[in-house]
Amino acid sequence: MPLVLSERTWQHADVRNALRERNIAGLFRLVQHHSGASQARIGVAVGMNQGRVNEIMRGRREVSRLDVFERIAEGLAMPDNARRQLGLAPQRERHAGGAAFDLAAFPEAVRVYSDQAAAATEIQHLARTAREVDVLAVRGLGLLGLRDSLLRPHLDREDGLPATVRVLLLSPDSPAMARRAAEIGESVESLASGVLLAEARLRELAEAGTLAVYRYDSLPVWRIIRLDSTLYVGAFTGTWEGHESATYKLVRTPHGPLYHGFLRLFDSMIDHAQRII
Repeated sequence: MPLVLSERTWQHADVRNALRERNIAGLFRLVQHHSGASQARIGVAVGMNQGRVNEIMRGRREVSRLDVFERIAEGLAMPDNARRQLGLAPQRERHAGGAAFDLAAFPEAVRVYSDQAAAATEIQHLARTAREVDVLAVRGLGLLGLRDSLLRPHLDREDGLPATVRVLLLSPDSPAMARRAAEIGESVESLASGVLLAEARLRELAEAGTLAVYRYDSLPVWRIIRLDSTLYVGAFTGTWEGHESATYKLVRTPHGPLYHGFLRLFDSMIDHAQRII
C-alpha cells in the first residue's frame, strides 16, 4: 500500500535536495519526519523489509538500481516533479515510452554525483596514474589553470606529465564567449581573461611533458574529464556552470553508446579547433 505524503512535503527544500542527490537514506528519514511513519510502514510501501530500510537509513546499504528507485517512487506516490528530481521519468512519460534515464539499460553509466565536488576525490585519485587525459571546459582554471585546481597537482608529477594531455578551452574572441558570459552574468572581458590566464598557466605545465591546448568556438554544452577509460561528464546550461551540474561517471564498455559518443564528440571538436599550445 503506497505511503501518500502531502504535496507540501515534496516542496520542502530538504526533500528536494535528497531527491536530487539520490540520497535515499535522507529521504526515508524525511518521510518519517513529515509523515510519522515507522520503518516497517515505509518498508511495506516500497517493498522492503524493516531491516533493509534500517540499513539504508543508517548508511550501511546504498540504493543504486533503477528498479529500486522506481519501487520507492511508486511506494511513496511521488508526484511527477519529485520523480524528475530523482532522475526518473514522469508517470505519463514512463507509461508511454519507458524511463527517461535508465541506468540498467546503460551499464556504462556507473554512478551519478550531485556535482563535480562530490566526485573530486575519486577524480584526483585516477588522475595520479592516468596516462591519457582529456579536458573540455570553458576557461579551465578550476580544472588545470591554477596550482591548486582539481587536476593540476596530480598531473604535474616527478616523472613528468601523462603520455598525452589534451585540453579544449572556449575561444576568448568567439561569439560563443559573449553568449556564455551573458548567460552567467559575467562580463566578456572577465570570462575571456580567465581563459587567457589558464592558457598562460598551461604553457608552464607544457614544459614538463606532452600537452596540447586548443580553442573551440561553439557554445559550451558539455564539461568532460577523461582519465584513461573513465569519463566524468557534466553540462553547461543558461542557469548553472559545469562544475555545478550533476556529474555522470561513464566507463568504457564494448557497446556503450555514451562513452564512445562523448569521445567522438571530443575528437571532432579537436579536429575543428585551433591549437595554441
